[in-house]
Amino acid sequence: MLIIDVKENDTIDRALKKYKRKFEKSGTLKELRRRKAFTKPSIERRAVVLKAVYKEDKYGNHHD
Repeated sequence: MLIIDVKENDTIDRALKKYKRKFEKSGTLKELRRRKAFTKPSIERRAVVLKAVYKEDKYGNHHD
């Protein structure tokens, strides 16, 4: 449950913006989408490895 501190002089728009930002940071929607479909553990591991390879290629120490 998200709790937002609303000051007395805050508008509804500002409170809503705070709520949206906090909701986005909590990752609730991302987690919900992840749980929507089952992914085999082997495929999850493969995705992690492929991401690591991509990062290494893109940001790794290149000595060209």
